[in-house]
Amino acid sequence: MFIKWHTTKRDANKSSAAQSSSASSSPRSVVNEFVKEVDTEVVTVTDDKLYADLPPREKCPTCRITLPTDDDETRYMSCCGKIVCCGCRYGSPRERCPCCDTAVPRSDEECHRRITERIEVHNDPVAMYIAGHCHLEGIDNHDAAFPVNYEKAAKLFQRASELGSAAAHFQLGLAYKHGRGVDMSNETSMYHLRMAAMKGSMNARFNLGLTEGRRDNRDGAMRHWMIAARRGHVASLEAVRRGVVAGYVTNEDFEDTLRDHEVSRDETKSDQRDKAKM
Repeated sequence: MFIKWHTTKRDANKSSAAQSSSASSSPRSVVNEFVKEVDTEVVTVTDDKLYADLPPREKCPTCRITLPTDDDETRYMSCCGKIVCCGCRYGSPRERCPCCDTAVPRSDEECHRRITERIEVHNDPVAMYIAGHCHLEGIDNHDAAFPVNYEKAAKLFQRASELGSAAAHFQLGLAYKHGRGVDMSNETSMYHLRMAAMKGSMNARFNLGLTEGRRDNRDGAMRHWMIAARRGHVASLEAVRRGVVAGYVTNEDFEDTLRDHEVSRDETKSDQRDKAKM
């Protein structure tokens, strides 16, 4: 999951790219100084932990409604480190944080400075994850620079994962699978994907289902997808639906999964969020 940051523009990270000619300043270089080497030690994640009860879903700190599962419907506030729903972020005409009432940054550079502060001063795993994701995708414009750097991204994801970030574990699982910024390792990839799933990442759970499917472990694949679908993960629900057609899932199990899926999705809805998406 990539949680978007905020400036006064709705999607600052989509602003037009323009190469900056200025030399790197302190906020641009801080992650160079702050990341550490990736720890490759692998601890086994047993099945009893992997399939244990999932952690409760987080709620928006402002409206107290369950946060949406869709990436585009949550926003990270770089001032206080809170994650809010799009309804609360855009429900007020004022360009201020709905949590701490701080003015929203007016440039990507200011937001970059705040994310740097969240990492340096507050040891914030979400800020680390966002900085890592920016280096994974690459953002380089006149306000802030996050050039593509897989090694730096992996180190930031590692630090965030050590602080409990499910999303960072998921990204590390992909990094080790494809050898992006780290040595390729299926064992380490599976460890991080399983950790991410155990901590509540439905994207990781979906990917574990794909892995089990490639191993012809259809029961294992459907088990992962049914868990994720019940939590509102759309792609997993479609995978379970295909499992019904193929005869791997009973109609009764699918109906139960669909019912829980709809309940999970409904728990994240509000009129204010609907208006923000218009």
